[in-house]
Amino acid sequence: MSSEKWKKIHTIESIFEMDMIKDALEKEDLEYNIKEHKDTAYDGLFVLQKGYASLFVREKDEELAKSIVKHIRSIPYVVFSKD
Repeated sequence: MSSEKWKKIHTIESIFEMDMIKDALEKEDLEYNIKEHKDTAYDGLFVLQKGYASLFVREKDEELAKSIVKHIRSIPYVVFSKD
């Protein structure tokens, strides 16, 4: 088992952004962990304060993962759509 640390690199704003990030990281074969902030008991109360979810990756993959996230966030319609 690897003892390499996980590092939070991004706060995901929506389920759509999360799906795109997951797809891109999987295509690069990067390990990741996503902690969603929704809680049915509180009906999404914490999403406004904390964002939709937090993205964690292994320290060794931090730079590549950040560049992937930056690229995805540069696609304005998908990430920031107000429809």
